[in-house]
Amino acid sequence: MRQPLEVKELKDIYASIALRYDFQHGLITVGADQRGRKLLVDKLVSAGDKVLDCGSGTGATGLLAAKKVGPDGKVTLFDLSDAMLTVARQKVIEAGLEDKVHFITGDIVHLPFANDEFDVVLSTYSMCSLYDPRKGALELYRVTKPGGKIGVAHSTEPKNPIAKWLAARVEDWAWRFPRLSMGCRSVEVLSVLKIAGGKVLFSKKIGVPLWPFLVFIVEKPVP
Repeated sequence: MRQPLEVKELKDIYASIALRYDFQHGLITVGADQRGRKLLVDKLVSAGDKVLDCGSGTGATGLLAAKKVGPDGKVTLFDLSDAMLTVARQKVIEAGLEDKVHFITGDIVHLPFANDEFDVVLSTYSMCSLYDPRKGALELYRVTKPGGKIGVAHSTEPKNPIAKWLAARVEDWAWRFPRLSMGCRSVEVLSVLKIAGGKVLFSKKIGVPLWPFLVFIVEKPVP
């Protein structure tokens, strides 16, 4: 597995691309990124929910959630990059949703929230660049209420051997340009959530053959 970038380097990268992130990520993924976000929000978020969007970036997922939680719901956008959250904040203001959303900067691997705090926890394309994605996934699980749900989308490897080989070559090239790769790599976190006790409700691969995403939903059981 490719070694993750250092936290400081990630912060620098995302600060430099914040204003173009939505366009760049959408172009590279041929729009599959937004399909994954919409899929998770449509399946998980309801009126009145308290939602955490982890690795929220420019707020593309969190904004969808904020539009669904209604007058009694709340959404927290949590990201490593202040620059990305600045873009997200402007989107929220333009959408007139300031009363539903607040913003926190920090590290997913060490979430500053209590156990069992959120009805829904989302993480779209943020596990891929973490220095410890499995620990990050367990943090998502920790802060989810019993009976609550976790929705994740992350990069995964193609199944086809030829596509897998080609994807590795493309990734080797992309990683020469950190602002292009954005520190993203294939990860695997679903197994650790199953071991923690999570029940898989949904799992699907989407995206283009060379760099697919795994989109899944896990429920945290009630004791």
